[in-house]
Amino acid sequence: MSRTPLTALVIDDERPALDELSFLLGQDHRIGEILACDSATEGLRTLHEREVDVVFLDIQMPGLTGLDLAQVLARFRSPPPVVFVTAHEEHAVEAFDLRAVDYVLKPVRGERLAEAVRRVIEGPGRPDRTVDEQIPVERGGVTRFVSRSDICYVEAQGDYARLHTATDSHLLRSPLSALEERWADAGFVRIHRSLLVALAHVKEVRFAGSRCSVVVGDAVLQVSRRHTPHLREVLGRRSAP
Repeated sequence: MSRTPLTALVIDDERPALDELSFLLGQDHRIGEILACDSATEGLRTLHEREVDVVFLDIQMPGLTGLDLAQVLARFRSPPPVVFVTAHEEHAVEAFDLRAVDYVLKPVRGERLAEAVRRVIEGPGRPDRTVDEQIPVERGGVTRFVSRSDICYVEAQGDYARLHTATDSHLLRSPLSALEERWADAGFVRIHRSLLVALAHVKEVRFAGSRCSVVVGDAVLQVSRRHTPHLREVLGRRSAP
């Protein structure tokens, strides 16, 4: 993306939040013109009239929601990058499935917003796969962020996924299939219908006849017969010169 100042479209139905976000963006030298709209419908009209470099978008709005608008933008020939700015962390998976560049939680901090602008500049129109994604998880009413690079493996638990790090685990409201697709470029591979592993954390691969298992941290995880050929293929590609 060009290093010239970006034209940003800010959409939020709450005027104080709209003004605050516009003000914070105005402090960033990488942002030039700022267009502000108080509804997704007005924002869509603006997008048909003007070319913008990035859209900062609230999610929960009356009528057309932020997720609805992002789905519409995904059908544009050259959709602008979208950064969701919201007080609700539970929509993160949907947001990234819609190729959002970032997901910023309110109240917005200037340094966090600056990081979102950096991601927009480095990865036009889609999440930058080289950036370590921060996963919002909730425990005891407190939202914290887990770095994707710290996740050793993921275990399916119904409509949820349990993220296992070296020292802890966290429950995320997302089906395993969605994470498998979204994190494939980051080295996550399905080894079982209920398991996804990060190849970077695999210490050993063990073969015993037709059975296969992988050692991730202190865990020994069984690879299903169905997924063993694909794992062999992926490991072969990674070890090839």
